[in-house]
Amino acid sequence: MKNQEKIIALLNNIMEFELAGVVRYNHYALMVFGYGRIPIVSWLRSEANNSLTHAQEAGELITALGGHPSLGIGPLLETHKHDIGDILRESLDHEGKARKLYYELLDMVKDDSVLLEEYARRMIAAEEMHAAEVDKMLRKPGDIEPFKS
Repeated sequence: MKNQEKIIALLNNIMEFELAGVVRYNHYALMVFGYGRIPIVSWLRSEANNSLTHAQEAGELITALGGHPSLGIGPLLETHKHDIGDILRESLDHEGKARKLYYELLDMVKDDSVLLEEYARRMIAAEEMHAAEVDKMLRKPGDIEPFKS
């Protein structure tokens, strides 16, 4: 496979970024207060589990390609903003950056590896669905227009 070292490096970057999502979503879940806490915490913990699964998938691909999974973790930014709206906007930003990494992978492997191409497409679709969910959560009841940050 051409660019195998670059692909492994990008998969490591993806894995680190997804692991940062695990930490981020767990942190958010701990910082939610108020009447809607229980369903929001449940959703955030589910997102943490999804990020862990995504990191594990990237790691499995790294080792399948003969690479060594990183022990690193992606960037973590503590904004100290814990309003649900702030948390959701930060989540939307984080997922947008993850989506860019998957698009980069798709560009890198296109027409070279069906496995990696399908993986990238599946992950892009998952990130887009997540972004759509968060977008709907940021809208006010009755708003049909997508959230504008």
